[in-house]
Amino acid sequence: MRPTRIKTREETMGDQDLPHPETRAVHIAAPPLQGCRPLSVPIYQSSTFAFDDPDAFAEAMSRPDGAFVYSRRGNPTVRALEGAIADLEGGRAALATASGMGAISAVLLSLLSTGDHVIAQRCLYGGTYSLLSELSTRFGIDVTYVSGTDAEEVRAHVRPTTRLLYLETIANPTTRLADLPALLGAGRDAGLVTVVDNSFASPLLCRPIEHGADVVVHSSTKFLAGHSDVTGGVAVFATEDTYRACWKNAVELGATADPFAAWLTIRGLQTLGLRMRRHCDNAAHLARNLAVHPAVKAVHWPGHPDHPDHGLARRLLDGFGGVLAFDLAGGRGAGRTFLSAVRLACLAPSLGGVETLVLHPASTSHRELDTAALQAADIGEGTVRVSVGLEHPDDLWHDFEQALSRI
Repeated sequence: MRPTRIKTREETMGDQDLPHPETRAVHIAAPPLQGCRPLSVPIYQSSTFAFDDPDAFAEAMSRPDGAFVYSRRGNPTVRALEGAIADLEGGRAALATASGMGAISAVLLSLLSTGDHVIAQRCLYGGTYSLLSELSTRFGIDVTYVSGTDAEEVRAHVRPTTRLLYLETIANPTTRLADLPALLGAGRDAGLVTVVDNSFASPLLCRPIEHGADVVVHSSTKFLAGHSDVTGGVAVFATEDTYRACWKNAVELGATADPFAAWLTIRGLQTLGLRMRRHCDNAAHLARNLAVHPAVKAVHWPGHPDHPDHGLARRLLDGFGGVLAFDLAGGRGAGRTFLSAVRLACLAPSLGGVETLVLHPASTSHRELDTAALQAADIGEGTVRVSVGLEHPDDLWHDFEQALSRI
């Protein structure tokens, strides 16, 4: 049996074309009952599972895909979520964790050792950047940062000790795209394990394993759960061996997901297709209006024709995403004025929920970066990041317009 894999409803219907991701996200299989099955995956809110057979108990402790023993090691509700996301991403198995950083930490700590070398995209989520810095300082893991757009740059930095290439499908917060086909190909040629953070895109817009990624990580707090009421993460693996190595470490780290958080994520996952389309449409509306406003110096959204990766986005993505950023001509002061003036949008961290959220990356999400690192990542003093919600687009623009008028 494939680990964390539960048959979907479509698989029970015989041979046919694989349904679209939107359909597969709706039909998440629950464990069957006698003669029927629940439409909603139950919450198995149990820490421990009892056995009648001592040998079966001992055997279950040794593997990630066997009988359930202890919810830190596996849980039916959590496994249903893992199976659903592995299916959407096209992976062999998945590991749900207590947060996005839990997934990233479990993967990196499982795959790297002292003396190893990592090549990472320069513009990364601040928490990831901080973790890589900590691994470098405390464990002697060297990190080289690259643009994320040039495969030859990756090849030029490969050393005998290079073990891993780390990318983001859509970078946080600049929305630059990694050229996944080219970069993952370069990593594969060099024998590297390739890890892609797909949180900004979700598997509805991009599936990095289809382009050669070994591991895909998500903060499921974001678009997957989608309602700002759960904290979670997930790592999806292209091969069973990599999954098993990371599962063992995640279990020992205690990074595994809680069943109620997994159930909330399953509930959110079923509307992912509808939500992602509205997120993308609303982002397009804001980007068009922001681009012609005199207080705005630049707009960063892959769907905008002036975006440096617009051509790549059209080839790589099934939609341009629900996160954008823009630079205010007045710098940090203008950013503070704008953030203080919005009324409908919420000044808050995170992203991917139903409500529109705004923040100032240089002082919040990317505060771990010093001035040089911020400049290298193209994050300015006047950069504002927007997680575009599901409100009516005219109401959103009215709120942004009145806030911009105060600058």
